[in-house]
Amino acid sequence: MPRIAIIGAGSGFTRPLSTDILLIPELASGSFVLVDIDAKRLELAHQFVEKVIELTGKNWSVEASTDRRKVLAGSDYVINTIEVSGLQTVQADNDIPLKYGVKQCIGDTIGPGGLFKGLRTIPAWVEILHDIERLSPNALVMNYTNPMSMMTLAGAKSSDVEIVGLCHSVQGTSKLLAEYLDVPYEDLKWRCGGINHMSWFTELSVQGEDMYPRLRDRCKTPGIYERDPVRFEIMRHFGVFPTESSGHFSEYIPYFRKREDLIEKYCREGYRGETSFYANNWPRWRRETDERLRKYLSGEEAISLERSHEYASVIIEASEKNKPAVIYGSVLNKGLIENLPSDGVVEVACMIDRNGVNPCRFGALPPQLAALNRSNMAVYELGVKAALEHDRQAALHALQLDPLTAAVCSLDEIKQMFDELFEAEREYLPEF
Repeated sequence: MPRIAIIGAGSGFTRPLSTDILLIPELASGSFVLVDIDAKRLELAHQFVEKVIELTGKNWSVEASTDRRKVLAGSDYVINTIEVSGLQTVQADNDIPLKYGVKQCIGDTIGPGGLFKGLRTIPAWVEILHDIERLSPNALVMNYTNPMSMMTLAGAKSSDVEIVGLCHSVQGTSKLLAEYLDVPYEDLKWRCGGINHMSWFTELSVQGEDMYPRLRDRCKTPGIYERDPVRFEIMRHFGVFPTESSGHFSEYIPYFRKREDLIEKYCREGYRGETSFYANNWPRWRRETDERLRKYLSGEEAISLERSHEYASVIIEASEKNKPAVIYGSVLNKGLIENLPSDGVVEVACMIDRNGVNPCRFGALPPQLAALNRSNMAVYELGVKAALEHDRQAALHALQLDPLTAAVCSLDEIKQMFDELFEAEREYLPEF
């Protein structure tokens, strides 16, 4: 009977993750522990999970608490989905850099938004990990909170518990590539590695045939190209297709967002690169998540009992039933990708069984791809140093090395932007 804790249970992740877990075949019983500092959102999540238990007929229990220390003990799995001070800071993360010409689409992974989210979130994350060490030292910790690489690296530097960072970009993009190629998904074979939000499909094949010539031909069709302009341009110039959406990916490199004419040429609405897309929509999305849960609970909207492509339930099923499965996770490199820093975090295939997470060696990336990864990993390294050591200078250096910020701003402008962001978010950065 696994005991599964979800920290930040008021987030939108609880709905798919809890449903996925309850749909694991032959896992008839267990317990959920739901934790959130927002009591109202926690109660919504609690009611939803109880509802799904009822619909599935499983013998599971649910505990909910605003104090994780009261309920964490004995957890076998801990899923982290926290958001720290998001409502108060998401606009500052976007609007202050915008004044300096840094036009972010999402801003939660790298750049000014990603860096300051890391600075706010890592201290709370480290406290959670220390509680897990004390109360559930054998738990497997799964992190869904961005900035993923910084969170995973900070966790590895701060704690001995087993941590894997989980995203949905590899599985989501692989399905999208099958669609672009017009081939059955089950026939598509790939090899993928890199860092979270910047991993690379270095091989794509169907029955031994290289699919990249077909993909390069298919993307000449306007209806396909327009769905992913930035990623198709990256493939055209760097040779392979990356894992993250065009809008996200455009923020991690210096080529697409440094001038308005380039944004107009390569970026589109929504997740394809719209400036300020996340900041302008996230508060509404948050409200809609709660409204949708209320509709599920009232019966106004039916709850879908189908498993999503999120990895958490795959890991739990593989571990509990010793049914080996492969996921893609963010883990310490330790030579897995030989031309990336060994003490950094990489995203690679991982085999899961009763022994937990077993990362698979990738080898070497093509050098041009490794160079793009290293440009981001340098920012993450300094961002984590800043958060763990309360080192304001390291945080400034991280922003100075950010590829997009450096493409747009002078060093003096970056310093001014940094100081303004720091002042605007000072109350959410008490460690500094």
